[in-house]
Amino acid sequence: MAVNNKALSEARRNKKDEFYTQLEDIENEVRHYTEHFRGKTVFCNCDDPFESNFFKYFALNFNRLGLKKLICTCYAGSPIVGKQLSLFDDQVIYAPSGDEPASKTPYKAIVTSVFDTTGDGGVDMFDVAELFKNGENKLEKLTGNGDFRSDECLELLKESDIVVTNPPFSLFREYVSQLVAHQKKFLIIGHQNAITYKEIFPLIKDNKLWLGFGFKRNCAHFINLHYEDTASDLDHREGMIRVSGVVWYTNIDIKKRHEEYPLYKRYTPEEYPKYDNYDAIEVSKSSNIPFDYSGAMGVPITFLDKYCPEQFEILGATESEGKGFSNGLWNVQSKVAQPLVGGSRVYKRIFIRHTGK
Repeated sequence: MAVNNKALSEARRNKKDEFYTQLEDIENEVRHYTEHFRGKTVFCNCDDPFESNFFKYFALNFNRLGLKKLICTCYAGSPIVGKQLSLFDDQVIYAPSGDEPASKTPYKAIVTSVFDTTGDGGVDMFDVAELFKNGENKLEKLTGNGDFRSDECLELLKESDIVVTNPPFSLFREYVSQLVAHQKKFLIIGHQNAITYKEIFPLIKDNKLWLGFGFKRNCAHFINLHYEDTASDLDHREGMIRVSGVVWYTNIDIKKRHEEYPLYKRYTPEEYPKYDNYDAIEVSKSSNIPFDYSGAMGVPITFLDKYCPEQFEILGATESEGKGFSNGLWNVQSKVAQPLVGGSRVYKRIFIRHTGK
């Protein structure tokens, strides 16, 4: 099994958590949202366009998606500059001053047109590069450091319709709060533990944020130069780290979100014990949710991948950073809110009930 929780904990401590995303994972997710992009301006921040597969995906699919504009920003100190990808066939494209490679300084790349510049009948990254060189598309230096919280990047955010990126895990709460404050549509990557953050869960409960289609087995491979992947040889990928529990978060409506989860289990008091400290029954697996129980149920946080708002109502959740439910769930010794069954603590739970519709 790969380094995951240990690597993520270390990442949080050191802020070295820029997990750079594979093109195939972006393709597999975005294909479910294609109708939402037509005529829209897409913003990919938290990335370096010359290193980012998000930029590559949207640049190469600019016409197919019917985009109005693609904006991508580079922040100072990107830890993978020149190490992850070579999107422009090792060509050095300079910022407007001509004295410094654009991939070495904060800048913005703005794409408004993508077409075949070579006459070979197709569009590739060589064509994208040529369109920057001839001025059809724009590269412009930023006066600041390119941080998503900077005034320059905030202005670009205001201009955009949809944000698609992989923000640093350590800044996930702040990043989502900014998107919500500016009422932007988004499709972003985060860890599933963020589900119970006090800044994130209320959005989920109020149906303002939900999970996308997701990674295969909720496990993704990312570029990360700070850690050594200890996955087995059969699963090892050079320069990659495998991170478990990774999900896509979005507020873009998708068909999956309205598909009811099939249930087949009947409720029995023996199989579904009540919590010692909260009026709800314990359901250890989402597949075991009883179809005939009308009260509150505690389910694993992975339930959100199956959540249909027409089928279930979300009541609340335990959370690791606050007292969550104050009526008995807060544990003084562990300093987290946890339900108990027979005196034993149960891991993080989301509390739900059937809508009855």
